[in-house]
Amino acid sequence: MALLDEILDHNIKEFGPGLEDVDFAKKLMQGVMEHAGDIDQIIEKAAPQWPIDQIAMEDRNVLRLGIYELLFGNRDEVPPKVAINESIELAKTFGGDASGKFVNGVLGTIYREIGEPGKEHVKEEKKDEENVEVAEENEPEETEDDIQ
Repeated sequence: MALLDEILDHNIKEFGPGLEDVDFAKKLMQGVMEHAGDIDQIIEKAAPQWPIDQIAMEDRNVLRLGIYELLFGNRDEVPPKVAINESIELAKTFGGDASGKFVNGVLGTIYREIGEPGKEHVKEEKKDEENVEVAEENEPEETEDDIQ
């Protein structure tokens, strides 16, 4: 990991002078490296028609960053939709013509699979409300005979 730290430090000095949050970049790199095996398995499941070694290096690494942020990152710091949008922009900037669409498709698949944070609770409440409405509709109406 020391070599990667050196490479990151060099690249920040060379290409990111004035970068305010160097720690964020380091956390991303370390997180991706720690979870690389899991992340690559997720890529293979989300894009089964694309073996990992056949995905362009730029796209593969953008996906790794995006998946790390989606699944292992701090959602308060980087919300899932922001992670996806930033990954798409990186893919468009550094990848090929179809990279943005490819990254969008893979990350979108993963996002739909994990669900949107906070939405599960809303879905369950809505389902409960619908069940109550259906139950009320199916209750027999009181008649005069029932009252006496």
